[in-house]
Amino acid sequence: MPQPRFLSLDVFRGLTVCLMIIVNTPGAGSDPYPWLEHAAWFGFTVTDLVFPSFLFAVGAAMAFAFSRPIDSRTFLLKVAKRAALIFLLGVLLYWYPFVQKVDGAWSLIPVDGLRIMGVLQRIALCYALASLAVRYLPPRGLLVLSAVLLLGYWAVLLAFGDPAAPLSKLGNAGARIDMLVIGQAHLYRWDGGFDPEGLLGTLPAVVNVLAGYMAARFLRQQSDPRASLFRLVLAGGVLVIAALAWSLVFPIGKKLWTSSFVLLTVGLDLMILAALIALLEGRKSNAAVVFFQVFGLNPLALYLFSELFVVTLQRIEVRPGVDLFSWMGQAVFQAMAPGAFGSLLFAIAYMLACWLLGYAMKRRGLVIKL
Repeated sequence: MPQPRFLSLDVFRGLTVCLMIIVNTPGAGSDPYPWLEHAAWFGFTVTDLVFPSFLFAVGAAMAFAFSRPIDSRTFLLKVAKRAALIFLLGVLLYWYPFVQKVDGAWSLIPVDGLRIMGVLQRIALCYALASLAVRYLPPRGLLVLSAVLLLGYWAVLLAFGDPAAPLSKLGNAGARIDMLVIGQAHLYRWDGGFDPEGLLGTLPAVVNVLAGYMAARFLRQQSDPRASLFRLVLAGGVLVIAALAWSLVFPIGKKLWTSSFVLLTVGLDLMILAALIALLEGRKSNAAVVFFQVFGLNPLALYLFSELFVVTLQRIEVRPGVDLFSWMGQAVFQAMAPGAFGSLLFAIAYMLACWLLGYAMKRRGLVIKL
């Protein structure tokens, strides 16, 4: 008999997608609130929690998707196809809208400067690596692997980075690997040449996925998820304390995806999940729950749409030098509420537009499984 899904996990996933869209699309005309921006290098803001929580949700979904019996060949093909599709969509996202007008003539946008890595690409790689781990390792082995990845990542950064500044933006080992393997032209352009979704940093990010898987697997084994609250909160608290202690020698930083950052975000996600269980499990659904479930039903599809729609709006010219996306932020929302609050209102309105698409898909029973 199949185990039931937990409402708290579905809402957690939807909440993560909702926040991801908000922090990614601040309105033009004003800087957003500081807590809606990523830490410049080391440090931590609420925004820094969003992407690792998305990975945590990916792992949680795996605990249900992989519970059905399947032979190894079919499993490997399924994982490889899904990871390849998500990775390819991430690359195509950076190439979109594919064509440009130069001197009155349309031509393909050159790919010689196309970014290779990115959010969807990291999700794809983390999903693939975590899938192999949960398929072939027992639970205790997953804990050992997580420790090896976090400690090994720290060791590689210290051993192969710039001896004078091994954790600096361009002197860290991850940046050196990206420059060697991918090349400067195909890296993130707006952070001094450093790519925050680079290859090496993907390894500790796998632990966020494994943590989500282990948390959901633990919940599936409980007849009453509310009885597990204390253990989730305790585990989360221990990880947060461990992260703060480790940060004294290995600072917390989302862009470098440090091991202390992983422990902190996993610890916070466990406590947030415990709070959602306390609020939702065993109770009737309500409007707020349904709202976040819409995002949770098609998380990757709605995230992809939110990114593509921004680019589309930025290609529509309202007047020379002003695109529709910027015009709405400045002429509408900044006129309504100047400053950071207007920027936030725009982001919320944009998120709601994406939600309407998700709601229409839900009404039609359309679920796109990337």
